[in-house]
Amino acid sequence: MRLVSTRDAATTATFREAVLAGIAPGGGLWMPDPLPHFEDWPELLDLDWGRRCEVLLDRLLAGELGREPLARAVRDALDFPVPLVEIRPKIFVLELFHGPTLAFKDFGARFFAAVLDLVRDPGHPPRRITILTATSGDTGAAVAQAFWKRPGVRAVVLYPKGRVSALQERQFSTLGENVTALAVDGAFDDCQALVKAAFADAELSARHGLTSANSINVARLLPQTLYYAEAVAQLRRRGVSQPPVIAVPSGNFGNLCAGLLARSMGLPVKAFVAATNANDTVPEYLDTGAYRPRPSIATISNAMDVGAPNNWERIEHLFEGDLETLRRVLRWGWKTDEETASVIRDLHAAGYLADPHAAVAYGVLEERLAPGETGVFLGTAHPAKFLPVYEAMGIAVPIPEPLRVLLDRPLLAREIPNEIGAVVGVLEGG
Repeated sequence: MRLVSTRDAATTATFREAVLAGIAPGGGLWMPDPLPHFEDWPELLDLDWGRRCEVLLDRLLAGELGREPLARAVRDALDFPVPLVEIRPKIFVLELFHGPTLAFKDFGARFFAAVLDLVRDPGHPPRRITILTATSGDTGAAVAQAFWKRPGVRAVVLYPKGRVSALQERQFSTLGENVTALAVDGAFDDCQALVKAAFADAELSARHGLTSANSINVARLLPQTLYYAEAVAQLRRRGVSQPPVIAVPSGNFGNLCAGLLARSMGLPVKAFVAATNANDTVPEYLDTGAYRPRPSIATISNAMDVGAPNNWERIEHLFEGDLETLRRVLRWGWKTDEETASVIRDLHAAGYLADPHAAVAYGVLEERLAPGETGVFLGTAHPAKFLPVYEAMGIAVPIPEPLRVLLDRPLLAREIPNEIGAVVGVLEGG
């Protein structure tokens, strides 16, 4: 597989090289080049979930990992259901929270962990790898669980102190052993900047075998294309042949980028809806043409509290900076906390409990869906991860067992200032 840097088309890498590097030299992100276009989508959509995942990833990777090793990795990583639930006529939710940490990040994190042994340096013993990642909530849980107790791997998770839900925090801050959780005195954007600064230090990166498990890592991004195909496949099994409009709750924009990649490979999707909370950097850009990254604002849909989304660079690269073409493929909008809460109440009254991020996507989808169109929005996390939101509304949410077992475990996180020296100190063993 050939990948190029978003910032320098002359800088290329194989899949193995890109996974281990995390980001490209100069801070760019890796993108497939050329991106394949498949003509046999009707046949692909007839395949079952597991088989289709194997075929699509093998094609994307151009056989780089070998068909059988890749198939084993897919079976190990993507062994949970992806149900499509009808909310009302012609509007569906694709539930992506049935993996072990109850969030869509399980798709990318578990695949990354499963293929790591296929791409890492086969030394004796293999070179130690440090997974350095920033999280606004669910990435940390998925990455920590995926790499917990994995030999030769250390996972270091940076998160904004006080700005993730209590249960999200417990998912990655109670494990210990080879997982280190760092509560940063700052916002998610600060955590993301610290990770980038660590990778910019070539000597530090080499010494600790740094790689990232954020969506900036291509091993996280590519598996996310798969569930968009599953949404279309399940619609077709229900007799819905028209390409859907898919609304994606968006923060760092990796999820939307994956959907746009799938569409560019020929998946029949009519349009995507970029749905954000009050962190509306991208909707504002699409409205005005002015891209103004800014400090993030805390909201009840905290995983989307990103003011300077990393993956927007990939989307710009995919569309070659052509804003008008992008506007023809995208619809967009944003919701305040009050509007998000109102959507949650309305959906709950109709018999469906949505997490705050899914509620944002549904709310914007309703506004942007034309008469006669079929809409799908993504349910990205289990509502129980956000209990205070529902408690304030008087809505009872049962706590599933994977979260319940965390309630009595002690938090093992270390608090650090918003300084790269503090991160380096942890990596160096201080």
